[in-house]
Amino acid sequence: MVLNAETKDDVMKLADDHNVKFIRLWFSDIKGKLKSFSITREELECALDEGMGFDGSSIEGYRDIEESDMIAMPDPKTFQLLSWRQENGTGVGRMICNVLTPDGKPYEGDPRYVLKKQIKKIEKEGYTFYVGPEAEYFYFADSNGTEILDKGGYFDLVPLDLAANFRRDTIFALEDMGIKVEYSHHEVAPSQHEIDLHYTEGLRMADAVQTYKLVVKQTAMQNGIYATFMPKPIFGENGSGMHTHQSLFKGDKNLFFDKNDKAYLSKMAKHYIAGVLKHAYELTSILNPIVNSYKRLVPGYEAPVYVAWAQRNRSALVRVPIYKPGREKATRIEWRSPDPTCNPYLAFAVMLAAGMEGVNKKYDLADPVEKNIFKMSEADMKKADIQMLPGSLKEAIDATAESDLARKVLGDHVFNRYIEIKNREWDEYRLHVSQWELDRYLPIY
Repeated sequence: MVLNAETKDDVMKLADDHNVKFIRLWFSDIKGKLKSFSITREELECALDEGMGFDGSSIEGYRDIEESDMIAMPDPKTFQLLSWRQENGTGVGRMICNVLTPDGKPYEGDPRYVLKKQIKKIEKEGYTFYVGPEAEYFYFADSNGTEILDKGGYFDLVPLDLAANFRRDTIFALEDMGIKVEYSHHEVAPSQHEIDLHYTEGLRMADAVQTYKLVVKQTAMQNGIYATFMPKPIFGENGSGMHTHQSLFKGDKNLFFDKNDKAYLSKMAKHYIAGVLKHAYELTSILNPIVNSYKRLVPGYEAPVYVAWAQRNRSALVRVPIYKPGREKATRIEWRSPDPTCNPYLAFAVMLAAGMEGVNKKYDLADPVEKNIFKMSEADMKKADIQMLPGSLKEAIDATAESDLARKVLGDHVFNRYIEIKNREWDEYRLHVSQWELDRYLPIY
């Protein structure tokens, strides 16, 4: 059941109408991990008026212990019922929170606030940022390994007693929480799946992505299996990405559309793409944030590692889909490198900022590359000035550390903490002795 709350009074009435006894308050840490605590119905009015306090020093990347008091302030517009927690005529609600300091100001370390700041900038120009992500994932027998459930491929119709039912249950749960689904299907790799969310405004979509990832995992668990958004869990198979479609509107007008252009792209859209291409390398650690991300970002396997744009060509970083050529509302760009382990608030913020850098500074857009870049020689790529994305988390985080744009978008607190957290992750990986090393070197040295 979709609930449409706008105000505190709406939330209070809906809670009574649906006999809500507990409300879960959600927020995200810098890495994008969802955090939550529950309040009772009796505390709801106070929470909506004043927020609820918590210890920010216990949240990775938030505050130090000597300044740890934080406030979780629920956003009434995000109130929904958790469909899997409705029992015996009682309901469990949820709201997504903005994180505040004790004096009521937005907390600079809140990822949701990072995105809100970028959206507020374009709203001053009358623009709306629309986003439509395609977050892929795998179903496995359990969390202890990669035992697949099927050997299906792209768009394959696998037996109904397998993943089709799991996807269906997930879609019902999402729609019950007000999240509109466009379509779902089996992906390229065995046991790999995709549910595409219908495009919506950027902040609401970031909230929806966080909800989507939880619902996918929750539904899998209820069916006795395991779902993972790990980008590359199976060697030799396609990994999971989060291709992100995006456009800018002014009212009902799509600012990316020009009916007189051969590619139906406006000058604004071309500047936006140019901004994406110019800044993609330095922002990759935010869009592909874990060590395993770079096992997916390798040539082949349909992974977009080359900084170029095209229409039909899926080997390029940015694609302009032409399923419905000449249709204004369908005109958009697709940034293909992100994966679903990213923090959607930070990811959407830097994607929007990169595009707007191109728009505001009128970056020139290079010609599209419609050849399969995977099959191009190094000489051809050099001639076309095609660069590659970073090949490791270390390379990516070093580039982000030097990025003025990343610092400006994230703010000093998030920027510094993010670099610190990711460098620590890389060091842990670098020092780890893997099974591959033991198998390769132990018998011969």
